[in-house]
Amino acid sequence: MDFQIIVDSFPKLLEGMALTIEITGLALIMGFALAVPLALLRLSPNPLVWPPVYAFVLFFRGTPLLVQIFLVYYGAGQFRPLLQEYGLWAYFREAYFCAVLTLTLNTAAYTTEIFRGAIQAVPHGEVEAARACGMSGWLLNRRIVLPKALRLALPAYSNEVVFLFQSTSLVSIITLMDLTGVARVIVARSFDVYEIYITAGLMYLAVTYGILGIFRQVEFRLSGHTRERPDGDATADPLKPFG
Repeated sequence: MDFQIIVDSFPKLLEGMALTIEITGLALIMGFALAVPLALLRLSPNPLVWPPVYAFVLFFRGTPLLVQIFLVYYGAGQFRPLLQEYGLWAYFREAYFCAVLTLTLNTAAYTTEIFRGAIQAVPHGEVEAARACGMSGWLLNRRIVLPKALRLALPAYSNEVVFLFQSTSLVSIITLMDLTGVARVIVARSFDVYEIYITAGLMYLAVTYGILGIFRQVEFRLSGHTRERPDGDATADPLKPFG
């Protein structure tokens, strides 16, 4: 194995990783912002509200991400006059915008279903208790339902974050020089397939376990009320000093 090609290529691979993380972060932020209201609409009993959300989720969860990228990036050209009329063609002709948009919509669809299940898993007794205290509507969702649902959704959402991060490798198909795109260019020039792709794979692996580590820490902190306090802790039992 030629370690020199790894050393020489590592700075370029790091640049590709930076773009990968940037795209992932943007898609996650915007996808999360879309998913929370969509999950609430998905649970609406109004027959005019939930079917469009269900269709959106069904499409983006039921079709390959690569096909979605092609539809947005290459398909936008068929609507160029309309996009130019509204001043949107300057965005849709850029691979970066199309990649972020597609990944945002894709993760929003998956996250919507994750949050929908989490909202439905909120104990009914807690909701009824909040209603008995006079909460309803947005106040009930903001103070009781959504905080509890977000904690319940955290394990599944961490998997979605990892899935999205790994799925960004597909954006290299539309000329973006993410980690996979940079690795492919280096391989095409040097023919050192194993060295470059193994290095890229290890970089993906390192970031993936970093993401999982962050989520484990968040889960640990949010679940403090469910853990037993160690023996000998005076705060474990307020009456202990007097017992």
